[in-house]
This record gives sequence, C-alpha cells and structure tokens, in this order.
Amino acid sequence: MGHVASRLRIPVLDWMHGYRKDWIKPDLVAGVTAAAVVLPKALAYASVAGLPVEVGLYTAFVPMVIYALFGTSRPLSVSTSATLAILTAAALAQAVPGGETAALMRATATLTLLVGGMLALAALLRLGFVANFISDPVLTGFKAGIAVVIVLDQLPKLFGIHPEKGSFFHNVAALAMGIPHASWWTVAVGAATIAILVAFEHFYPRAPAPLIAVACGIGAVVLLGLPAHGVGVVGHIPTGLPSVVMPDFSLIGSLWKDAAGIALMSFTETVAAGRAFVGNGEPMPKPNRELFATGLGNAAGAWLGAMPAGGGTSQTAVNRLAGARSQLAQLVTAAVTLGTMLLLAPLIGLMPHATLAAVVIVYSIGLFSPADFRAILRIRRTEFLWALVALAGVVLLGTLQGILVAIVVSLVALAHQVADPPVYVLRRKPGTHVFRPVSDEHPDDEAFPGLLVLRVEGRVFFANAEHIGQKLRPLIDAAQPKVLILEMSAVFDLEYTALKMLIEAEKKQRERGIAIWLVHLNPSVLAAVQLSSLGATLGQGRMFFNLEEALAAWQALHAPDTANGAANSASKKL
Repeated sequence: MGHVASRLRIPVLDWMHGYRKDWIKPDLVAGVTAAAVVLPKALAYASVAGLPVEVGLYTAFVPMVIYALFGTSRPLSVSTSATLAILTAAALAQAVPGGETAALMRATATLTLLVGGMLALAALLRLGFVANFISDPVLTGFKAGIAVVIVLDQLPKLFGIHPEKGSFFHNVAALAMGIPHASWWTVAVGAATIAILVAFEHFYPRAPAPLIAVACGIGAVVLLGLPAHGVGVVGHIPTGLPSVVMPDFSLIGSLWKDAAGIALMSFTETVAAGRAFVGNGEPMPKPNRELFATGLGNAAGAWLGAMPAGGGTSQTAVNRLAGARSQLAQLVTAAVTLGTMLLLAPLIGLMPHATLAAVVIVYSIGLFSPADFRAILRIRRTEFLWALVALAGVVLLGTLQGILVAIVVSLVALAHQVADPPVYVLRRKPGTHVFRPVSDEHPDDEAFPGLLVLRVEGRVFFANAEHIGQKLRPLIDAAQPKVLILEMSAVFDLEYTALKMLIEAEKKQRERGIAIWLVHLNPSVLAAVQLSSLGATLGQGRMFFNLEEALAAWQALHAPDTANGAANSASKKL
C-alpha cells in the first residue's frame, strides 16, 4: 500500500519539488484570469444540467483542488464542460423526472460518485488506453452534435419562453412556435451578452470576456430593473461552503449506464485538453494518472454537491495563455471560487438567465467546427461520413446513445480499415532501384513481362485474408505472369489462418504455372513462414531480402548467358 500511495503522490511532489520562484507571479495571474472564465461558465453549465447555479461553483472548487494535487498536466483547468453538462442533464431527467431540487441534488451526488468510482477503478485496471478508441473524426462529429443539442436547449431561455421538451424535431418545432411569444427585453439582454462576448473574443481575446458579460448583465438588472420587464434572474444563491449531500444509492441501477458514458467523456476531454497544451520541456499527461486524479476529484466533489467534472479545453487554453507554469494556478482558481462562494453569492443571484444562456451558446458553438469537417472531407471521405453519423447519433438519438454510436462507429471504422488492407501493383522508377505503386503520374515506370510485383500492407489475418485474395486474383489473371512477387515489408503480422490460405494459394498458382516469390519478410513473418510447409516449398530460392535481389534473380533466369554474374552477386537469399 505504501508503494501505491507513493506512486499516486508523485505528481504533487514533482511540481512542488521542481517549483521555481519566478513562476509565482505568472501562476497567480493565470489562476485569477482563468477563474474569470471558469466561474461564469461553470454557473452556466450547472444551468444546462438543470441544477442550481451554485453547483457550478462547487464543481469548480473541489475537483480543481484534487486534480492540482494528483493530476499530471501542469496547465489543465478542471471543472465541468458543455459536453458533461448536457450528458448530466439527460441522466438526471430520467432519474428525477419531477425535477424537485433536493431529489436532484441527491441524484447528482450519486451520479458524480459513480463517475468518480468508475474513473478510479479504470485507473486501477490501467484502462487509460481506452481514450484512444474514439477516433478524432468521430469525436469531431460527437462534439458538433453536442453543440447542436446545447444551443437548441438554451435558445428558449434566450427568448424568455418555456416550451415543453421532447425529441429534437419536437424541440425545433416548439421553439419556432414559441418565438412570437418571446420576451423582447429578454432577447435584448441575450443579444447584448452575445455581442459583448463576440466583441471581446475578436478584439481583446486576452480579456475575461465571460466575466465582463456577466457583470454587465448583473449591472443591467440593478440599473434597469429588468425583472419588472419579465427578464428572469437566477435568484437566491446560498452563501458559504457547500453542505454535505448524501447520495441516493437506490438510483445506482438507473444511473450507472449514464455514469459510464459521462466517465468516458470526462476522461477523453481531460486527456485531450492536457495533451493539447503541453509546454516545451513539460511531461506528457499520463492517462492512468489522469483517470485517478479526475476520479478522485469527482468522488470527493460528489459529497459536496458537485456535478461530474473533467478538464476543459477553453479554460485550459486561457490558463496557459495567461502564463500558468504549474498546478499552483489551479489552486489559485479554486481559491477565487471559494471567495466567490463566501462573499459574492448574493450578487450572482442577480444574473439574468438570458446572460447565462448566451454564455453557454457562444462557447458551445465552438464545439461545432466546420473547418474540422472540411479538413476530414478533404483527406478521407469515409471518415467524414463517420463524423456525420456521430453527429446524427447525438442529435437524433440522445447524448448517451450518441456516445455509444461514436464508439461503435470508431470501432467499425477501425475494423473496416483492418479488414480492407491496400494491395498495390509495383513498377520500377526508370534508372533506379526504386519500386513504387502504379500511378498515372508516373506512366514511364518500368514493368517486366512475365513478372508481377504486388505489395500488401498491414496485418494479414483471418478477417481480411480472403478479401486480400479477392484483390490479388484479378490482378494475377490480368497479368498472367510467370512469377508473382509478393513484397511484404509492410506486413508486420501473418496469422495462422492467413498463412494457411497463402500455402493453398501458392499451390494453386504453382499448378497454373505461376511461381510465387516472397520478398522483404519481417522477422516474425519470416519465422512463421519457415516453420510452415511453405518455408520448405519456397526454400531459399524463392525468398529474398529485397526487390533488387529478386529482380536480379528474375533477370538471371531469363538471360542466363549475360546475367550469370548478376545472378551470382544477387544470390544472397534468406
């Protein structure tokens, strides 16, 4: 146990032991600056989740402190995010359909504790590699879908209407029908907030735009008496430290599936944000340590009313750009959050709902990146389709189902790529020993009558061996070669079923008068071939180190009188 504890304390000891005095000022500045972004967004995301806004403060406090002690990323800022908020909202809507506040808080504590427990368990089982199972195009589609869901969820608050929620198409129709009944004072507040956020992001990107927008919203309430004009405000927020909230363990059966999805997205976002902002000379975040740190942060926060938490990309970017050098910046952000809970809660209660909705919308739209979709489409059309499928899964099926769709799509995409490895016909670049795939760009590349050179790439195993055979057969039938060379430098594994099929293929082609030669076998593939009957059949005469030697042997066979010397010099075979 002592050894395990020591390992878990290493992140704290690392940054404290190596701390430099000249880091203190930039860490203090970065911590305060990040707080100006973290706090308004945390309040807004608590609102997205259907929870009292003070839950956002609790979430920006406890998990932030725990991560600073146990996390491995120096600039990572941990609270909650738009993705986690909408996933939490979906989970709580099913667990507490009535929406009673006390029941919601107990359900939130249960959900957050489950998320923390799952993350910590995954750390113990060393499942950090799971983050790699969602491909970047699929994650792009998933986040875009989340953006659509969040914006549609917040637009009614921006118009001051309260339509009944349902499916995606129901919500779109309800919003359209409700717009004629909008509160135009509320619309004005929301529009002004959006204008402030966009203007500062464009002209003064280093300014704490969310804090300025929230301050303006609160100032407008005080100066213009907006509630009298139908503009809703947050209302009473309790001052002081969060109270202990007991989880409702009877809800575990209904919440565990949602918790698993939230845990996966929390970890994925945390690792992505941590990797994105690693500075020169800083260690890369360690996935299993990140699992433990975020798991412990969620588990601790659950008892104090926090919602599920994880690393946030935008707030981490602010933290890094403001000069953060170590996890001390996160502790400073947490201290500012604590001061807000103790002193500024009544002021936050004056914040208009439209201001919160505008903050959420502006920062959630950033999750939808057309440029990312265009980049994927330009490079790989198939993966662009996977991104669209993930987007549609979130929008049409729901957020948790969208996660499952994203994972399934990623695995299907991986399986498709593995099951369909490329096969290339190779020809020689004139005047060189370089062989390259046939291309319209290189029409003068040399072919050799009676010789067909094919390259197979990737792992060859039971799931794709037959498909590779289907690709090879028409190429062989069209060329009618005397010798078929399989260049296998890119084949890093040859599984037993595939090897057996290769043995049978060699026999069939030999009966047709076509000899198969193998070239550039990797050590593991060579060992497998030599241990099989194929090794004895081919012998050293039909296995070569490289294509240059194989071609020399081919030329020796067809010009024995003039190529004996070349054949002798190229006789070094496997």
